[in-house]
Amino acid sequence: MSAAAPAREFWSSRLGFVLAASGSAVGLGSIWKFPYIAGVNGGGLFVVAYLACIALVAVPIMVAEILLGRETRKAPVGAFRDAAGGSRGWSAVGWVGVATGAIILSYYSVVAGWTLHYAWLGARGALRSADPDAVANLFARVHADPGVNLFWHAVFMVVVTLCVAGGVRRGVERWNRLLMPTLILLMCVLLARATTLDGFGRAVEFVFGLHAQDLTARGLLEALGHAFFTLSLGMGAMITYGSYVARDEDVVSSSVIVSGLDTLISLLACLVVFPITFSFGLAPGAGPGLMFANLPIAFAQMPLGALWAAAFFLLLAVAALASAISTLEVVVAHAIDEIGWSRRRATLLLAGAIALLGVPSALSGGAGLFGAGFTDLTAGLFGPGEGKNWFDFWDWVCANLLLPAGGLGIAVFVAWRMGPAARERAFAQGSGYARWYWLWLWLLRWLVPLAIVAIFVNALGLV
Repeated sequence: MSAAAPAREFWSSRLGFVLAASGSAVGLGSIWKFPYIAGVNGGGLFVVAYLACIALVAVPIMVAEILLGRETRKAPVGAFRDAAGGSRGWSAVGWVGVATGAIILSYYSVVAGWTLHYAWLGARGALRSADPDAVANLFARVHADPGVNLFWHAVFMVVVTLCVAGGVRRGVERWNRLLMPTLILLMCVLLARATTLDGFGRAVEFVFGLHAQDLTARGLLEALGHAFFTLSLGMGAMITYGSYVARDEDVVSSSVIVSGLDTLISLLACLVVFPITFSFGLAPGAGPGLMFANLPIAFAQMPLGALWAAAFFLLLAVAALASAISTLEVVVAHAIDEIGWSRRRATLLLAGAIALLGVPSALSGGAGLFGAGFTDLTAGLFGPGEGKNWFDFWDWVCANLLLPAGGLGIAVFVAWRMGPAARERAFAQGSGYARWYWLWLWLLRWLVPLAIVAIFVNALGLV
């Protein structure tokens, strides 16, 4: 039996909750990943498909997660157990969420470390090179440098630990009240600069023009999978944050606001990235290297390029920190609820363990065991020439398997296992959207599971 958990903390206000949940959603998935997958898939209809996935699949799951947390006042494992009347079978879904959060943070912090390193390079003027090849090759050198990766991984994890150790109000909420306005301000400054570039008009047409010929079935499924990743769904972050809200919190409208803000930031990120890309003759479909390999080339050619580079990568770092706080909070809240640890003890021990778990990801850019060696090992799983290093392997597993599995478990549990009266009452509590309960339940019961099965099918290469 677990020890008695410390008294539960709560958000100081609805604004505090919305900012914290938005910080969880608006991470590198919104500012780094969305522009490059939109670029690979031709923009246009891909963006429309993504918006539909957010509205019809992601928002219903987010509502279900927050409701489950609010009703049980527990982190994922305890939330499923208590809502199931003490049955421990459903707790497995919560365990998947906690494990997924720990794994994601272990490699996410390495990417966040790259943003800190590039912000530092930009501030020092180290990205001001007349040779585009030298700037482009910088990322390959950084990716393969174990010292740089380990240092910034450690720095980022220390900052995340300090933020979470302060508690819900004095730590998580306080930092998000600072980070989210800072992120929006930086985004507006960079967007204002982007509107002055020659490629801005082409970027607008690329993002919002309906390019039907560029949308494929695989692109549609990628948009669906990204909706899970970017909103922190399936790993219990919203269950955990929901457990700190007031009983009369309007969960539906809060979910819509958080999802809408995340989507807005994603679109604004495209309008920052693609004007730079088109103005300097770079390829919008450059993939993951778009941010760290291509954009620095453009910054090097811009007036005051070092300043803009530092501001852009600082924006990425702020987004990464806000999202990482929620990921660590899932694991910490579990230890507080189920083991009875103090917040300080849970944060220090678990953050330290996750930091150690991230060491292989920091070393995966080289030729060693976790880099080329692991790539060769997984080639038999993914096919010749398709093997993945340690970092890429766990990113694939989490994005394509664990997060959708968690989302499917949440949808099935709330739609079919949770008591009908309790579910409807929870949906209507404090909400002006009670009349839409039937639509939410229908989406959660039928469309959401079908969409998640499609993600699995795509991940397994069956389409």
